[in-house]
Amino acid sequence: MSFEWLAWSNPVALWWGFLLVVSAANIALFLLLHSHFRKGTLNPVRETIRFEILFLLCAAYVFGCAFRSVLPRADVQRIVLFDTWLSSVLVGRSVATVAEVCFAVQWAIVLRHLANLTNSDTARNISNVIVPLILLAEFCSWYAVITTSYLGHAVENSIWAVAFLLIAGALLRLLPRFNGIVQFAIGSAVIGISGYLLFLCIVDVPMYFNRWQADVTSGKELFGLLAGLHDVSTRWAVTHDIAQWKDEIAWMSLYFSMAVWSSLALCGIGLVKDRLPQYRTDPANSSPVNRRLPVRVKAGAG
Repeated sequence: MSFEWLAWSNPVALWWGFLLVVSAANIALFLLLHSHFRKGTLNPVRETIRFEILFLLCAAYVFGCAFRSVLPRADVQRIVLFDTWLSSVLVGRSVATVAEVCFAVQWAIVLRHLANLTNSDTARNISNVIVPLILLAEFCSWYAVITTSYLGHAVENSIWAVAFLLIAGALLRLLPRFNGIVQFAIGSAVIGISGYLLFLCIVDVPMYFNRWQADVTSGKELFGLLAGLHDVSTRWAVTHDIAQWKDEIAWMSLYFSMAVWSSLALCGIGLVKDRLPQYRTDPANSSPVNRRLPVRVKAGAG
């Protein structure tokens, strides 16, 4: 395995170095957050266990993205940086699938918790559809990598756009029900999601759709199921040429940095879960548990 390509003059080497630094920082930040969470956990109550699961899901996403940063690959093109079976699309896509489903479950858990705090049926209902949507997106992704049809990736990312549009809608519904730092955090999340949606609609989805159209025009032959599965597990081409990677650098850089930061931010809910109720705008009436029934006063005789 040659490392001669690791030079300051090679943009791909600089990009890979960026991915390594960001991934190391992400792992360190996760370990720090989890350490604070464990120190603040005194009783293994049901709610604490739920937030421990939130951290486990985050771990799968953080370490999964770190693995993909160390061994980047472009699925349909079958290009990699290192000649190893760990770089195969079969391994990389499997890791990505687990990580992305865990990320979706994180969002569902956090939305459900906030919905229960504020008795928001809208946020609760949206939390129920996030994971099924992402599972459908993963199916489309596997269709793309097995057949080498970019249409699968275009549909996959369109589904991600729908999922996060719904999440943004749920957060906007929750926004006026909190104040202070929690309201600021929810508002910041909406702004971040808006940027992500713009990227998907302007850059990502059109890129894959245009690639698909070009393949259709050229008469490219797609793989069938069995041939495609064999191909994703046995074929990869090592390249360190910026021309081969330039269209992948933008989304991978954002994915392995900002997307991971959002996963870490979701874990922040576990650190402040006990203080969240005090930031509700209407604590007495936000939760069914805290609602008080009207008291009937009977008129006295005489």
